[in-house]
Amino acid sequence: MMYVTVTPHGCLLSCLSSPGAMEDTSSQKSGQSKEVLSSLTPEESPANFVHVQLEEYEPADFSTKDLILKKAREVCTCNHQTIIAFFCQLFPVLDWLPRYNIKTQLLGDVISGLLVGIVAIPQSISYSLLASQDPIYGIYTNFFCNVIYVAMATSHHNFVGSFGILCLMIGQSVNRHLQLAGYSGDSSGSSLVGNSTSFGNGTGACDRSCYAITVALSLSFLVGLYQILLGVLQLGFVAVYLSEPLLSGFVTGSSLTIITSQMKYLLGLKIPRHEGVGSFLLTWVDLFRYIQNTNICDLVTSLVALAIIVPVKEINDRYKEKMKAPFPIELLVVIVATVISYYFNFEERYKSAVCGDIPTGFRKPTLPDTNLFSSLAADALPIAVIGFAMTVSLAEIFGKKHGYAVRANQEMIAIGMCNLIPSFFYCFASSAALTKTLLKESTGTQTQVSGLVTSLVLLLVLLWIAPLFYSLQTSILGVVTIVNLRGGLRKFHDTPRMWQLSKLDTVVWWTTMLSSTLITTEIGLLVGVCFALLCIIFRTQRPRATLLGKVSNTEIYEDQSTYKQLGSIANIKIFRFESSLYYANKDYFKTVLYQKTGVNPILLAAKHQRVEGQANADAGNSKSFFGTRLDCLKPAKQRTEKPPADACPPSLDMHTLILECGAMQFIDTVGLSVLKEIRHDYKEIGVQVLLANCNPSIRHRLREGGWAGGADSGGQLAFHSVHDAVRFAERRYRVQRESKEKKDAVLDPEDLNFQASL
Repeated sequence: MMYVTVTPHGCLLSCLSSPGAMEDTSSQKSGQSKEVLSSLTPEESPANFVHVQLEEYEPADFSTKDLILKKAREVCTCNHQTIIAFFCQLFPVLDWLPRYNIKTQLLGDVISGLLVGIVAIPQSISYSLLASQDPIYGIYTNFFCNVIYVAMATSHHNFVGSFGILCLMIGQSVNRHLQLAGYSGDSSGSSLVGNSTSFGNGTGACDRSCYAITVALSLSFLVGLYQILLGVLQLGFVAVYLSEPLLSGFVTGSSLTIITSQMKYLLGLKIPRHEGVGSFLLTWVDLFRYIQNTNICDLVTSLVALAIIVPVKEINDRYKEKMKAPFPIELLVVIVATVISYYFNFEERYKSAVCGDIPTGFRKPTLPDTNLFSSLAADALPIAVIGFAMTVSLAEIFGKKHGYAVRANQEMIAIGMCNLIPSFFYCFASSAALTKTLLKESTGTQTQVSGLVTSLVLLLVLLWIAPLFYSLQTSILGVVTIVNLRGGLRKFHDTPRMWQLSKLDTVVWWTTMLSSTLITTEIGLLVGVCFALLCIIFRTQRPRATLLGKVSNTEIYEDQSTYKQLGSIANIKIFRFESSLYYANKDYFKTVLYQKTGVNPILLAAKHQRVEGQANADAGNSKSFFGTRLDCLKPAKQRTEKPPADACPPSLDMHTLILECGAMQFIDTVGLSVLKEIRHDYKEIGVQVLLANCNPSIRHRLREGGWAGGADSGGQLAFHSVHDAVRFAERRYRVQRESKEKKDAVLDPEDLNFQASL
């Protein structure tokens, strides 16, 4: 026999060809090598087989106490360098701003910041309408968030401000609380029924607009608090549960809900705003119910604006690589529409809804209403999750594209501060905005200095320009909102391709999209996450299982049901289970194993026992005293070779079963018990079970769990490749067959002598 031991560096330690030499050298090996050598009995170790045993590194001592103490020392160490490092990590602007190159970076940042600021003006006003807020609060939100994000972000390209999906969720929460507080309809001048609340620096009763921003800033405070806690506690991994199909379906479903909510502005209808389950369908029912009340002026204005904005934005998208900057068609339409509405007096003549008074300057800071925290805590959680998921994902995409590092936990802290601090300045929750981030990147931004330029543009609007939008029709704002949702609606065109790539991901997309549309956005997100997790569990609970065949003249083994011209190995079955083995799929593992191999060891063992019992019973009943004496005179070989036809034990077409474990990441205690049970059951019917391609953690679990019968013998029948296991099985079977033939040859002369003596 030949035995080979290989170190982790691939060095050959010994190559032995005789049992005596093996014993001499094995005494110099480590304890682990001795155990492997002693476990390979002559019957199980065919001649000339090379068995490879890799020496493992000693496991590092892990002490939770020492780890906690080490981290505590790192955190509590206070000196000049640690203080500087702490502030540089918390405020990345301190790291990149001293290295800012004015000659190469300033021009791109200024141009990008100006263009994004121009686009942000109409979107800030329109998204305020979506969040059930006055237009000025949308401009506040985009201004303050940009300033804070510049100081704390690691991303160079993200634009943080009002985002359509979040504005929808904020608007739903605000309207729900307005109804609970006793406000009715959308009239901005209604007063609180039976109660009043002081607001900001005012002393009078809180009207509908006042209470709406009170709810929104309290919600923003909680959203920022959640996101900062997630960042401080290093819980950025939560975002990985929001898969790309899930987020895409959620964005598409939310886009449909936003379009539905904006249709009343395009038609100039005054209908109640529905909240909760079924609001999507109820809104469309009301739209058709009151369609005869459509304001023709608003309808015509909306159609003209759509006919102008959509083609120009399509041209911008198609030729964005050739154009230095996209044409700001939205701002142009807003300006022209405002001028026309003002000179033709659409508000008085056609009863068109307009933005109204937009104040200038800043209001005094205010504190969030702590009495609303308990009722807003549940609403803030999905907003916080969606907000940081969008921010982190966009930051990582552009960081990877432009070759700089992005720290996910710092991004969560940054977006959390962008929601927490502005909540004192009449701002609602925000996140990275997809369209403006794409615009920012495509127009040549280099750093977050472009965010400061955008903030300066918004500052001009806040101080001087805002009152000029008094006559701007709300139908134009609805058009601006709907046009910017084209990206979400385009996902419908991607579903056929998605179906070809992954049917399960497509089902996740449709489930999330429909639940977000037909139920509510919050419940739809929860349904999508739960369904996606169930899909993962389903994939591991009922994974693919196949039998492997060999490619001719190679050591490659592949799936017989997928590839042609694969040869089967005589009397050896190779079974691959493409998942980890744990408690949820243990029954399926055994079922599919018995089905694929065609051998159920439990049924075969029971049948074998039943046949033997029947044969013994028949022989006992039919034998007499003389029959027994005469039967004893028959040759022994003849008696053993010709049992009754109905007493033959079932035959097998295999002597070895190899379990290919390359796809198994782990096995739990239940999975280990199943492997031990399978090995025992197959051994009862004369089938050897071998393992191949086990990773080190599974090998350790097998060794510690005594899979092969001993506490440390789990590795004796676990091989590093399928080919090694096949060679071992073939040579072991050959050795056993030769040994049996020798024994039969020795017994034959004795039978002849016995017959001759009779």
